[in-house]
Amino acid sequence: MNRITQCLHGRGTVSAIMHHRRDTGDAVPGRYLAFSGMRRPVVFWNLTDCCNLACEHCYSRSDPGRNTTGELSTPEALSLIDDLSGLRVPLILFSGGEPLLRPDIMDLAGYADKRGIKVALSTNGTLIDPAIARRIRESGIEYVGISLDGATAATHDRFRNSPGAFERSLAAFGHCQEAGVRCGVRVTLTRENKDELGDLIDLAVKIGASRFCVYWLVPSGRGREVYDRLQLTGSEVTDALGLLYRRAKETDPVSMEFLTVDAPQDCIHLLESMERDGSPDLADARDLLKSLRGGCSAGSRVANIDPCGNVYPCQFARTPDFLVGNIRKRPFSQLWADASNPVLALFRNKGARFGGRCGDCSYRDLCGGGCRVRGHAASGDFLGEDPFCFVHGARIP
Repeated sequence: MNRITQCLHGRGTVSAIMHHRRDTGDAVPGRYLAFSGMRRPVVFWNLTDCCNLACEHCYSRSDPGRNTTGELSTPEALSLIDDLSGLRVPLILFSGGEPLLRPDIMDLAGYADKRGIKVALSTNGTLIDPAIARRIRESGIEYVGISLDGATAATHDRFRNSPGAFERSLAAFGHCQEAGVRCGVRVTLTRENKDELGDLIDLAVKIGASRFCVYWLVPSGRGREVYDRLQLTGSEVTDALGLLYRRAKETDPVSMEFLTVDAPQDCIHLLESMERDGSPDLADARDLLKSLRGGCSAGSRVANIDPCGNVYPCQFARTPDFLVGNIRKRPFSQLWADASNPVLALFRNKGARFGGRCGDCSYRDLCGGGCRVRGHAASGDFLGEDPFCFVHGARIP
């Protein structure tokens, strides 16, 4: 996760993070979790693979026809929350499919909140009406990320394969805000919506989003099938990052935060842009990024649990090659603490010798070799270069 706003407006952030690193970790504010040094993971929990939409780029192949047989029961889910609480996991992000289709989601969120775990929700927003928004607030969910993949109904609804989805998702922002729930925009940027990025930012500001989060396409689930057709070129990525940088620079950090996900190498573009601008926050930004000790959080600061209790290093690594284990056979806390687990060992080895350009790159200590899921998908080699890296130029001093 590349936190553009925190790096651009970072004066005071480094000292605050250093303060929280001395804490036990339980009281670390959400905005500092990525840099806190905490090794207890943020858990992305796909509660169900069932969804009311059938988005063409979905990493979990979710759709209305998905069979929910084998998904964790409510008692199993509550027991898992107990285990995560015992591990002192700082945050659970409930996702799907569409997590609001799970009948017990409010009970699970409320229980996690009572057990001292922060809770967030990732949703397409189409099922949120005023009553659901109030239940979200009452359950203890602190943040709702709502997907918008276009600034117009034509673009968004085509992505989501559902006429009317755009208007329902926009309405969800208003319902959440009226209920007192903080929410933000999540967009997967592709060739089909890249020209609407500026308009999407304007729309996010207009609807009062507190976050603008850009996801890059990952070859996972249905995303693998459309990857070559939809993935951006190097110049298109550079243009998008430049726009995000400019808008984050001119936006009050209190009103909206900008960030990108799924490409740790984005931080190099950010640092280069700050250096060109002579930013007074450059030194702090560099320190913040170095504190991540190798970019990608998968398998260390991030974990994924699928609907059937399978554990993976991240939500985009849901393949047999990257299966860590299953919580029905062994508690999550034990799986995560097992230093001999071959999958976790792969993702946690920041000193690994990568192939291709990643192997010789002077920036590898900052980005950690980019996204290993992309590298593996492109070459069949976990240590293969990330084909989505477009970094050029000399090392930043």
